[in-house]
Amino acid sequence: MSQNTLYDNVWDRHKVTTLPNGQDQLFVGLHLIHEVTSPQAFGMLRERDIEVARPDLTLATVDHIVPTADQSRPYSDDAAEEMMAELEENVRDADIDFLDPTSGDQGIVHVVGPEQGLTQPGKTIVCGDSHTSTHGAFGALAFGIGTSQIRDVLATQTIAMDKQKVRKIQVDGQLQEGVEAKDIILEIIRRLGTEGGVGYVYEYAGEAIEDLGMEGRMSICNMSIEGGARAGYVNPDETTYEWLEETDYFQDNPGEFERLKPYWESIRSDDDAEYDDVVTIDGSSLEPVVTWGTTPGQGVGITDPIPEPESLPEDKVETARRAQEHMRVDPGDTMEGYQIDVAFLGSCTNARLPDLRRGAEIVEGREVHDDVRAMVVPGSQRVQQAAEEEGLKDIFEEAGFDWRNAGCSMCLGMNEDQLEGDEACASSSNRNFIGRQGSKDGRTVLMNPQMVAAAAVEGEVTDVRELEEVVSV
Repeated sequence: MSQNTLYDNVWDRHKVTTLPNGQDQLFVGLHLIHEVTSPQAFGMLRERDIEVARPDLTLATVDHIVPTADQSRPYSDDAAEEMMAELEENVRDADIDFLDPTSGDQGIVHVVGPEQGLTQPGKTIVCGDSHTSTHGAFGALAFGIGTSQIRDVLATQTIAMDKQKVRKIQVDGQLQEGVEAKDIILEIIRRLGTEGGVGYVYEYAGEAIEDLGMEGRMSICNMSIEGGARAGYVNPDETTYEWLEETDYFQDNPGEFERLKPYWESIRSDDDAEYDDVVTIDGSSLEPVVTWGTTPGQGVGITDPIPEPESLPEDKVETARRAQEHMRVDPGDTMEGYQIDVAFLGSCTNARLPDLRRGAEIVEGREVHDDVRAMVVPGSQRVQQAAEEEGLKDIFEEAGFDWRNAGCSMCLGMNEDQLEGDEACASSSNRNFIGRQGSKDGRTVLMNPQMVAAAAVEGEVTDVRELEEVVSV
């Protein structure tokens, strides 16, 4: 097993005891909750007359069901209104801070935690959402959990977990123009598979990772779960510290930054850390990656051919055949020129301010294709406000994009933002499963934000490097 990695160091510092079943009980430093997975857990506590143990270490927001167009109450969707009302009642009774849409701080749970400085190196963070791995970008151990575990954390501020192995993924070299963090993680999942990370957490390292800003690191850690890993993380460094020092938490708590920084340094993976596996990737050789199928692992470089199903491992052949039939693609073709009907720039993977900036630079001076409906959904109200102050909203709207309010939106189609019929969507989100965006016949092509913007104006999947004014990461 691994030794002296960040994962080992943080795990050991948060371990309370080893339970009779062999699992370790860990103290949880931050519990994030939202409207979809928490109601049942609160109900379980009420049935047992148990109070929330640490409301001060718990933060709530609303993201999955909140409308991104008309947010007036009551919501037009009865189920969404019911979930919202129940969350409001639960957080009020438990005295938990709630970032509701009237606060100016509401947003996707994996955007608001980092932007407020609550996500910090060396913390253990949990949330009833699989993409909690996002927070590992700061050197935290962050895990998505189920409803019964949410109940346990609310009641005890601890969680029982099995320790995983650690795989180091070293991404060397510098990225080319038009290639982003999203392309790195799509390539990792393509190479290792959607089940390749089962039993592991991923440590991302190397020059290409270190050169990324925090937003890019979050995009990579966000999709660790798509690769089967239990979590993903990046060791904290000066890029991490510069981000944190400017957040509300540390601006409002003088002296905390200098007090905590030695701890953050102490939990970094040691130079002589031992890993259970190491994978090396040449980042300088990567090009924009897009998916051709119905899992995030079915991806390909924009200039590379879609694979013949028979060329894949035997257990992947039939899945590939069905995916190609659903997506209406043929082996040997490239994804360049694949016609789209919808362009979606948003999600907890790619809806932060730099993502929107890069998309805006591509669409500025251009217009959305006549056959495409395009939308931009900021990851939080703070991102939305900052983007509007910079004029990004004007750029997108002048190009023909629909500018929405913060939320998960079309990433999973739990509100009105959904595909219709067999529409094809160029999406900056994280999953392309059949039905993921609201229609069982819909087709989703995952790609980076610049590529989404290029597809929106061209009406088809387009190599963004072929357009003028390509933005470097």
